[in-house]
Amino acid sequence: MNIGMTLTKFLLEEQRRSPDSTGNFTALFSDLVVAAKIISREVNRAGLIDILGTTGNVNVQGEEVQKLDEFANETLIRTMEHGGHLSGMASEEMDEIIKIDGKYPKGKYLLLFDPLDGSSNIDVNVSVGTIFSILRCENGCDLSLDDFLKPGVEQVAAGYILYGSSTMLVYTTGNGVHGFTLDPSVGEFLLSHENIRIPEKGKIYSINEGNSRHWFPGTGLYVEKLKANEKGYTARYVGSLVSDFHRNLLKGGIYLYPSDRKSQKGKLRLLYEANPLSFIVEQAGGRSSNGEHRILDIVPQELHQRTPLIIGSRHDVEEAESFWKLQEA
Repeated sequence: MNIGMTLTKFLLEEQRRSPDSTGNFTALFSDLVVAAKIISREVNRAGLIDILGTTGNVNVQGEEVQKLDEFANETLIRTMEHGGHLSGMASEEMDEIIKIDGKYPKGKYLLLFDPLDGSSNIDVNVSVGTIFSILRCENGCDLSLDDFLKPGVEQVAAGYILYGSSTMLVYTTGNGVHGFTLDPSVGEFLLSHENIRIPEKGKIYSINEGNSRHWFPGTGLYVEKLKANEKGYTARYVGSLVSDFHRNLLKGGIYLYPSDRKSQKGKLRLLYEANPLSFIVEQAGGRSSNGEHRILDIVPQELHQRTPLIIGSRHDVEEAESFWKLQEA
């Protein structure tokens, strides 16, 4: 590992390896890093300032909006809209796409994000995170909803920022997965996890077993098989997708949020959660599926489309998929 390698320097080195690069993507990422630092500061001050609890509003997903959700959402929009690198944005917290208006120049990228995944856990000091996805946009001024409805395989980059005991940014541009940890003493993200590879098989499974009464047969049979495994699987479920995913990415394992009788289309958002994390896991040597199809091949029909998600170590996901053939309503 290159000690002292900053995220900015790492991005510049990647840029130099691409002769057609204009530097716009690196500049876009620099804006994203500023937003991450601002959100990290507020998360770390939670409990000291009045930023815990709900706003009293409900978002497009039908969920109560946390104060930190709203803060993170506004921070990302305000930080990213003026840079001249985006044509538009889409947030899990907002009904419609966000077009860059005439006050700012427009760029050739689109940013989709979940501003604060797991925010309902913030008041009990559980790690939360921002998940993001970047697409190219050729239409520029003629931006429409269709520009956002692209399969995950067309992502230019994806990543997440985890706000925990330390703040860590993990991303991929299709050339491996790299992690950077924020050093508060210098205010920079420094390379801490170069070329992350997920083990081909893990010993951790992450699923909300409180939903077991709603599960289809295949889900129950698969989880029972894990419990009966002589080598022993360990259940680990935080209830914050980005936290559970990050742990399994580093240690190996499988995360499942399947469809069930209560949520037949699944619960997680394809564009803001499943696609970016699937791009990351595949680049790290893992696998991601909705039980029947590769997540990155799904062509979205709606901005806030939901999907089942099985993601993690390659062998574990392949085994879980074999049980999905037993699913019945």
